[in-house]
Amino acid sequence: MKQTHETLGRVTDDFQRVEANDCPMSTCAVPAGSPCRTTKGRVAVQYHTARFRLVPSLAKALNVPVPPVRKPGAAWVELPRPASAGTEPAGHVRIGYARASTARQSLDTQLDSLAANGVTRVFSEKISTRATQRPELEKAVTLARELRTSGVRVTLVVHEHKRLGRGIELATLAEDLKASDVGLEFLTGELKGSHDPSGVVFTVLAALSGMEREYIRDRTLEGHESARRRGKAIGGASVTDDGMLAMALHLREQEMSLRDIAARLVITKGAKKGQHPSPATVMRMLRDHDEQVAADKLESQ
Repeated sequence: MKQTHETLGRVTDDFQRVEANDCPMSTCAVPAGSPCRTTKGRVAVQYHTARFRLVPSLAKALNVPVPPVRKPGAAWVELPRPASAGTEPAGHVRIGYARASTARQSLDTQLDSLAANGVTRVFSEKISTRATQRPELEKAVTLARELRTSGVRVTLVVHEHKRLGRGIELATLAEDLKASDVGLEFLTGELKGSHDPSGVVFTVLAALSGMEREYIRDRTLEGHESARRRGKAIGGASVTDDGMLAMALHLREQEMSLRDIAARLVITKGAKKGQHPSPATVMRMLRDHDEQVAADKLESQ
């Protein structure tokens, strides 16, 4: 009987500690003092994982049931918010990550967003998501894992999920973080909030984000190909010609950068005659050439 009383006391303490925090799940988002709810507006049978793991002593628990006093299955109603709610649990570290795809893009919006949400330790870099290695992200994840093994609760905070990746790459990274018991939070976008990477909502939205990128890419390439067949220039009046392409290919073989190649080339026609093309123009010219060469090879096979 003594053990039963101790168990009941622990369960009571558990649910009170859990309800001291707002639920971070965007599909629930109940305020402190109230039990978690289902998508149908009923009191949940158990608290959401992202919520009860805000309590350090429950960080490794598999589940925390909602006690009978909260009437699981009944219509959910908001209960009074406790006076002690909203305090940050001890030992919680929020690590930020910011990324831009190109050197010309600014990180200011992401950095300001992270700072406004209390994130002081931020790793940032300017690199494409298609890069096989992103050094600053790897540093952020490594630090998060090290801190988590020391016993503190850790959350990786990102302005928007696209900064981490899309589709399968995003789902894979999220699963790796989950395996290390590191939280993941997005401040804006379709996946705003804290999500369980193994949950259906997260998986579906992550997959859709990857499909969106592939759809846009496919439609863009199809549009380019259609325009070429009709003899139309892509992106406005073309400033390139065969001579410029031949010189650019020669300079690329010498492993010169796009900026240096552009500085060596001169536009020979149109309103910009006598000027240098931009590095972006050179990049598109070389890319179109490479795509055409690859297509010709496929047709000859």
